[in-house]
Amino acid sequence: MLTRHLAMGIALAGFVGTAPITASAQESIYVPLLTYRTGPFAGSGLPIANGMNDYLQMLNERDGGIGGVKLTIEECETGYDTKRGVECYEQVKAKKPVVVNPYSTGITLQLIPKAAVDKIPVLSMAYGLSASAVGDEFPWIFNPPATYWDGLSMIFRYIGDKEGGLEKLKGKTIGYIFFDGGYGREPIPLLEQFAKDYGFEVKLYPVPATEMQNQSAQWLNVRRDKPAWMIMWGWGAMNPTAVREATRINYPMDKFVGIWWSGGEDDARGGGTDAKGYLTLNFNGLGTQYPALQDIQKFVLDKGKSQTPKDKFGENLYNRGVYNSVLIAEAIRNAQRITGKKVVTGDDVRRGFESLKISAARWKELGLPEFGAPIEAVSCSDHNGHHAAYMQQWDGTKWVRVSDWISPMKERVRPLLEAAAKDYVSKNQPWPKRTESCDKSS
Repeated sequence: MLTRHLAMGIALAGFVGTAPITASAQESIYVPLLTYRTGPFAGSGLPIANGMNDYLQMLNERDGGIGGVKLTIEECETGYDTKRGVECYEQVKAKKPVVVNPYSTGITLQLIPKAAVDKIPVLSMAYGLSASAVGDEFPWIFNPPATYWDGLSMIFRYIGDKEGGLEKLKGKTIGYIFFDGGYGREPIPLLEQFAKDYGFEVKLYPVPATEMQNQSAQWLNVRRDKPAWMIMWGWGAMNPTAVREATRINYPMDKFVGIWWSGGEDDARGGGTDAKGYLTLNFNGLGTQYPALQDIQKFVLDKGKSQTPKDKFGENLYNRGVYNSVLIAEAIRNAQRITGKKVVTGDDVRRGFESLKISAARWKELGLPEFGAPIEAVSCSDHNGHHAAYMQQWDGTKWVRVSDWISPMKERVRPLLEAAAKDYVSKNQPWPKRTESCDKSS
């Protein structure tokens, strides 16, 4: 998720349809997916694109869509390039999408001012501008289940538990290796605040886009600085490179913690068996044992309607794509319930997101028991909810869950988000005041 334009060769142009949809435009709900199956971020983008597509396609094949209305699913290849992503958005908006998934912080930042004008909700699931969680200022942007600042606070809860209290970090060094763009820089203000509060020193190790696969200089500095813990905000080719370099300098892998976008299987495999112990946050379930994934196997993969390789089905980032599409589908269902309409609009789905609730019982009804923490706090004023995640650890061949759900430090994060939202609005005047009504049910 980056803010800088990346100049990269895009092998695919235009749209990649997932399957023929026979319903007319008037009888379907249009859900475009901005994806990247090419370029240096494809290793992360491919499984997410497959998971998003396969879950929505499964709803079409098994249920006839949502509420009796088929979904028209269409991809637009961005190559993870901001300029290209905005071009995709301009192409899809004429078809009246009910939601747009940028899957890039850079693209998201460009779409935030457009969403209210075009009346298209933007779902930037656990990425993008953390301040957009403040629904009073950003009524068209949604970023559940947790912001990057929530993620950092959960990492520090975990570190504090292992250290015997965060006060034990006083006088120590915490390293932060990050993609040098909006994505990687997003949590730094909170990191610096924690350093002041708990008396540790922060060492920053930025990784430029052009150097993702050449991090030897950064890790030589890590070896020199000897940080007590290393935290990573990486994506794409940066992740396996960082894991491999950490093993080369014999950094203790059980003190190396990544955000949820640094936890793909291929990320950890980058370090071989020496990567055992590497940790990342996660908020979705692992594996294929869920009834809904078995339905994906039956109705989509077995019928040749998927691009998912057999050995990638059920891996972490694939399931992350499934999670993303669950949020979309539930928001559409909510919109149908609120409005009484079958074919809903973007404004209807915005209202659906503002009343998004997925209880433990609902996760089970969806065929995804304990796949995610209950979504219970999204509202008109809070478009994120600040939900829990858990810590997973690489055992040398697979991810293993090693913690209970970890709640974020909401009391620390929310005031900072509100201040950041006010700052964003003041710097982007004229900024429209919210006029969208709030449903009582939300």
